[in-house]
Amino acid sequence: MAGIPHYYLYGEPGAGVDRDLLHIEPVRDRSGPNDWRIRPHAHPDHMQVMLVADGGGTIRMEDRTLAVPSPGVLVIPAGIVHQIDFDPGTDGHVITAALPCLAAAGAQDPALGRAAGQAAAYPLDGSGVDVAAAIEAFRSLQREFLWAAPGRRAAIIAQFSRILVLILRLSLIHRAPAIGAADHDLLVRYRALVEAQFRSHHPPAHYAALLAVTPARLNAACKARAGRTASDILHDRLVVEAKRYLIYTESSVAQVAHLTGFEDPAYFNRFFTRRVGCAPGAFRRQAAES
Repeated sequence: MAGIPHYYLYGEPGAGVDRDLLHIEPVRDRSGPNDWRIRPHAHPDHMQVMLVADGGGTIRMEDRTLAVPSPGVLVIPAGIVHQIDFDPGTDGHVITAALPCLAAAGAQDPALGRAAGQAAAYPLDGSGVDVAAAIEAFRSLQREFLWAAPGRRAAIIAQFSRILVLILRLSLIHRAPAIGAADHDLLVRYRALVEAQFRSHHPPAHYAALLAVTPARLNAACKARAGRTASDILHDRLVVEAKRYLIYTESSVAQVAHLTGFEDPAYFNRFFTRRVGCAPGAFRRQAAES
């Protein structure tokens, strides 16, 4: 993994973006200015879904090169190293979704998350799905993303859920072979355990034991695929949850501490401030003003 850049959006480190949600843009907006070549990189904390409506090309994910179907859907799980060579003029939409957003959109059915974790290039023609409806699903998400209307976040999650259902159905139709690597698979399993148990504040050694690996092996996989330690990934998940309660509920800071598994509100305050750069109360006020 040495020398392979990690991005939020291709070419951007991600500072100042809402990394708890998703981003969607036309394929041509980023690929065209880069001569239709997306060089090797990975997204440690975000997965991508790409609708290719026109054009084509090739995509390499880890050690496998696949044709880009048109019309078709590409699924690129978090941490998968990939590069894409598009045919000039290729267009469609690319979604870059944070893992917490993926979890929220797939909360009603665990199969949605599993399908989104499988790297694949699915053709739409001949799949039995309604191609026009699939294209409209991406367009609808794009409209909600750009339109600052009431209920925007809920609408975005709902539209993304619709796209995850499409991915699940395509995965069952096409039965694509698995693409990945040992480090990536270990990171995926670790993140699944963290999602289920993060409020318990278990140390990484607890998760390593559940995964039947040493703490050093788990830490090495996290560093290789996510660019962060196992502890960092766990702490980041706690911060995401705390931010949600601070923004979307009226719970006091002490209540937020309890809801995220902290016994001592003062320690929660220090933990949050150290990682976010401001105290929980200040974060809440800034979010209300933005």
